[in-house]
Amino acid sequence: MLVGLISDTHDRLPAIRDFVKIFAERGAPLVMHAGDYCAPFSLDPFIEANLPVLGIFGRNDGDQDGLKTHAAAGMGTELYESPHSFEVSGSRILLVHDLGEVNKRSIDSHDIVVHGLTHREETVTRGNTLLINPGEACGWLTGRCTAALLNLETREVELLTL
Repeated sequence: MLVGLISDTHDRLPAIRDFVKIFAERGAPLVMHAGDYCAPFSLDPFIEANLPVLGIFGRNDGDQDGLKTHAAAGMGTELYESPHSFEVSGSRILLVHDLGEVNKRSIDSHDIVVHGLTHREETVTRGNTLLINPGEACGWLTGRCTAALLNLETREVELLTL
């Protein structure tokens, strides 16, 4: 199963729409968002494409009730407090905005950890755990809009840059 990974969208609708289009074209049936949507309207491209989002809140998501209400309009979109642990396609996944929020034992107990916050893309294997930061979709800090695709079967990560 191929899933989209995105973080730190910070209201940049053109970049969000472009990544949603790529995720849909590549056949990703789910997107994992590691926080910092900022405003509820940042979810619109996912909702319009009927692309479910499994996400957590970041530090800049002040209107969490508004985000949850807006997310309810999307097919299968679910937003949680960070960190959030779940299973997809047999992989135990931890979704967290700030990797510093969780201890090493929690990280090590998951197959995959998807995180954001730093706005820098990174893929690291620590023991048996694959840690992925898809970077910043907004491009505000680095000047590069990035996201990723993850193949859950092979654990291969493809960085996407607009």
